[in-house]
Amino acid sequence: MEKIFNNTEVAFSLKSDTELDRAYFLFKMIASEPLVKIGTAVTNFAIKAHLPVEGLIRATVFDHFCGGTTENDCLTVVDKMFIKGVSSVLDYSVEGKEEEAQFDAALQMTLKTIDFAKERLAIPFAVFKPTGIGRLDLYEKVGAKKELSETEKTEWEKVLDRFDSICKTAYEKDVALLIDAEESWMQDAADAIVEDMMKKYNKHKVIVYNTLQMYRWDRMDYLKKLHEQSQKDDFHIGMKLVRGAYMEKENLRAKEMGYPTPICASKQATDDNYNAAVSYMLQNIDTMAIFAGTHNEESSYLLMQMMNGKIAKNDARIFFGQLYGMSDNISYNLAAHGYNVAKYLPFGPVRDVMPYLIRRAEENTSVAGQTSRELNLLKTERERRKTNS
Repeated sequence: MEKIFNNTEVAFSLKSDTELDRAYFLFKMIASEPLVKIGTAVTNFAIKAHLPVEGLIRATVFDHFCGGTTENDCLTVVDKMFIKGVSSVLDYSVEGKEEEAQFDAALQMTLKTIDFAKERLAIPFAVFKPTGIGRLDLYEKVGAKKELSETEKTEWEKVLDRFDSICKTAYEKDVALLIDAEESWMQDAADAIVEDMMKKYNKHKVIVYNTLQMYRWDRMDYLKKLHEQSQKDDFHIGMKLVRGAYMEKENLRAKEMGYPTPICASKQATDDNYNAAVSYMLQNIDTMAIFAGTHNEESSYLLMQMMNGKIAKNDARIFFGQLYGMSDNISYNLAAHGYNVAKYLPFGPVRDVMPYLIRRAEENTSVAGQTSRELNLLKTERERRKTNS
């Protein structure tokens, strides 16, 4: 397989010299774990104390990793990326809410992004997080099959109604819908709902996608059992395949509560698990659709190789996906070679999106090689431009 991900001219063709310098500076900062910890603590304090730091955040980390504060803000970025063949997934990245009014607001925002996607070729998917429309503790209680109070039963019915409202709207407007995965202790309840949504709305093709976090050692078994169920109940399976973003939290909780960690024993085991899921889904692509959410070059090459000569590069059932502000070398080079690619484009008020941005910074610090790869690519492109100027 031809190695295409080192072409920095293609990868950063949309970035001005100033934007390239800012990205290099930002990843230099993220490369320092102590600096990330200090920066996170200071930022959290400043926001809670209502200090005027939004301008600074907006000009640095926010603008690099987010599309804007509103869905309309994002359209400039959406249109710019689509010129290069890279699509967008508008991701309302407000996290950690607990109140019904906030869940209803997230519901309305998700419905709005479905409308956006319906109207624009550049936005092929809508997306939402289960905890955006319901309390994490409630999902956990339902998943553990604990008795709900009458108030909680009413609350859970509202969660189910929000799920169905979003999935039904996506079905009626023919917009593919990604549903993110979160912590393992709430995921069983979310999985059960998404399975019901697939049974209801994926009869003829994939509209509803669940997410499999392949750093969990049980996810291949789950996929195979779901496949068996889909054959009995006659529905299609859509999956976003990711490695996962809560590893430290998962391992710590398992240790504190004395149960076996749900996380694979090694990075290699996670990689093997991820690649096995890609392979399994491709073998059953007639009734499945894949959104390969990965920043891993080897997994991307493997999927390209599996598709080679068997499945068209632009087959709508297969998308590659990366986060905005990361792995442009994968996204833009894939698009330049004719593959379907979409960037997750987070948006929301600066203060509300900070938990997401902090997670991104911490994830880049903890994932071996991610930040150094970004820095090397940015450095290479800076040097290439100086040489050619």
